[in-house]
Amino acid sequence: MKKIPQRTCVICHLKFDKRDLFRIVSDKSGEIFFDPTGKANGRGAYVCKSEACVDQFLNKNYLERAFKRKVESDVVETVRQQLSEKKQMK
Repeated sequence: MKKIPQRTCVICHLKFDKRDLFRIVSDKSGEIFFDPTGKANGRGAYVCKSEACVDQFLNKNYLERAFKRKVESDVVETVRQQLSEKKQMK
C-alpha cells in the first residue's frame, strides 16, 4: 500500500492528506498562483478547504507570511478567483 503524503494547513495547523488541501505556489520568477495539480515547481503553501481557513489565508496577509515577501492585491484577487472556481467544480 502506497503511503499518502501529509501536509499541514498554514491557518489551522491540522494535518491532512496532500490531495485534500489547496496548494498556492511561488515559483522562481516570483509568480504566485494556485496549483491544482500539486506538482508545480516552487515553494508551496497549503491551506485546507474550509471556507474559514481560505478566507483568513487570503484576507490576513498569510500569502505574504507564507512566501516572506510583499504580495500585490491583484495577485491575491487572482488566487481568490482560482480557488473559488476550484470550489465550484467539486
